[in-house]
Amino acid sequence: MKSKLFVTTLLVGSVILGGCSASNSQSGKHETMDHSNMTDEETTNMEGMDHSNMSHDEMMNMENGHASHTNPLPLNDSTGDNELALPPLLEPKHGVVDITAQQGKTEIFEGVETETYGYNGSFLGPVIRVNEGQTVTFRTKNNLAEPTTFHWHGVEISGEGDGGPHQILQPGASHDVKFTVNQGASTLWFHPHPEGATAEQVYKGLAGLIYVEDENSKKLGLPSKYGENDFPLVFQDRVFTEEKQFDYQAVRNEDGTIGDTLLVNGTFNPKLTIGKEKVRLRLLNGSNARNYTFKLNTGDKFQQVATDGGFLNKPITMSEITLTPGERAEIIVDFSKYDADHNIALVNEENTILLPFHIDDQKTSSIEISDSLNDFAVTDEERNLPVTKKLELFGMGPMVSINGKQFDMNRIDFTQKQGETEIWEIYNKPDMMGGMIHPFHIHGTQFKIVSIDGKEPPANLQGWKDTVSIEPSQTVKLAVKFNNKGIYMFHCHVLEHEENGMMGQIEVK
Repeated sequence: MKSKLFVTTLLVGSVILGGCSASNSQSGKHETMDHSNMTDEETTNMEGMDHSNMSHDEMMNMENGHASHTNPLPLNDSTGDNELALPPLLEPKHGVVDITAQQGKTEIFEGVETETYGYNGSFLGPVIRVNEGQTVTFRTKNNLAEPTTFHWHGVEISGEGDGGPHQILQPGASHDVKFTVNQGASTLWFHPHPEGATAEQVYKGLAGLIYVEDENSKKLGLPSKYGENDFPLVFQDRVFTEEKQFDYQAVRNEDGTIGDTLLVNGTFNPKLTIGKEKVRLRLLNGSNARNYTFKLNTGDKFQQVATDGGFLNKPITMSEITLTPGERAEIIVDFSKYDADHNIALVNEENTILLPFHIDDQKTSSIEISDSLNDFAVTDEERNLPVTKKLELFGMGPMVSINGKQFDMNRIDFTQKQGETEIWEIYNKPDMMGGMIHPFHIHGTQFKIVSIDGKEPPANLQGWKDTVSIEPSQTVKLAVKFNNKGIYMFHCHVLEHEENGMMGQIEVK
C-alpha cells in the first residue's frame, strides 16, 4: 500500500487526476445555445476559462491534471482472496423501512479496523426491495456526528422527500419519507446529498441499493434469486493511508477523487462464487469520479437487459459496457459453458481484474431469457417537441458551471409543469484543454434519451435513464417529465464537480 505522503503528493500535489475522461475534441460554436439573458461576465466565462488571475504554478497544475484524465491512477488487480460480501436484503415491514446513517469500524483489511460510515451497519447499506404500487415509509435517522440527507437516486418521489440539500437531517434527528412506488422494475440507489459534504460522506461508505419489482419483472424468467443467481455489484475506488484508514481531505481532487484500491460491495480483493448457469449482475458505478468499462477477460459477450430505470425492450448483446458515476446497468452472463478450471473474471478497459468468478460445478440450472422485456419508446410526439430548456456544462475543478452559473440554494434555475414532457438540450462545452465527460443526473424522474448529436442513441441506451454520460462537444436531447411536484437538483455526478457548483435547481409546479 502506498504511503500517505506519496498518495498526497501524487493526488493533491498535482491538483487534478480527474475521474472524468479527457477528450481531444476541439472547441467549436454551439449554434442553439441562447445567451440572451446572460451577463457580459457570464458570457465571457462560457466562451473560455478566464485564467488571468491564476499563477503559473496553478496553470501548470491544471494542465498536468487535465492531461492525466486519459491515464488515471491504476487500480489493483483483485487476487480473489475474499468472497464477495452481499448487502442484507431489506423489505418493508408493515409498510415501513428503517434506515439509519451511522459511524462504525469495518475490517476491510484482515486484522485492521477502518473507520467507516454505513446505513444500518458500519459500511455501505442494504438492498431495499419494494414493489410497484406499494405505499412505503422510509423511516430515516441520522446517527452521524454531522448533518446529512437521504437522497433516493432514480426514485420518482415528491421534491420534499427527494433528499436533496434542502432536506438536511441534523445529528440525532429522524424523518419519515412516505410515498407510493410509481415506477417499473429497476435497480436504483440511495446516498447522501448535503451541500458541500456529499463527496466525503459517499467516500466514507454511505451508499445502498433499491430494487423495484413489478408484475412484468416476475414473469420474464430472469435470474432473480438474490445472492444465488442475482447479485448487486457496487464498484468504488478508494485511497487508504498507511494505517488503512480513509483520509478524504488529504486526497480530495477538485476534478474528481480517484483511488488505487477497488472495493466491490466494500470487499477488498473479492471473488464471486456462482453456478454453471445464467447469472444476473446489477452493476452500479458508486465511485466519486472514476469511469468503468466492464468486460470479460475471456472476450466473451454478455447481454444487457436493463438501464438505470428499467428494462430494455430486448436483451442487447454486448462485449463491453461503460458506466460513469451514478449509472447502473443489469447484465446477464452465461456461465453454463465454463467449469471450475476456467479463469474468468470481470475486468476493466485496462484489463485490470475487478472481480474473478469461481464456478461451482455442483450448482447448475437452465433459464431461458425472454426476448421481449419492455415496451419502452421515444414517441414521434416527443421527437417533434421543441427544445425548451438549454444547459451548457463547462469547466473543470472549482471553475465548473451550468449556463455560466454555479449552484445557489436560493436560486431556481428552471420551472416545469407536473406531468408535462419537455425537451432538455444539454451541451458539454470543451475548454482549451479538451474538456471532460460529465455524467448528467436529474433528480426525481426517469428520462428518455431522444438523440445524441442529432442521432438515435445506441440500443443499450434506449431505456429509462436518470444519469447520462455527455462527452466534450457532445449535445444530448432528453425527454423529461416529472410526475411529482417540488424542487429537484440537476447536476454532474462527479461528486466533486457537484460540490464545486455544477448543479442547478428546477421547481415543478
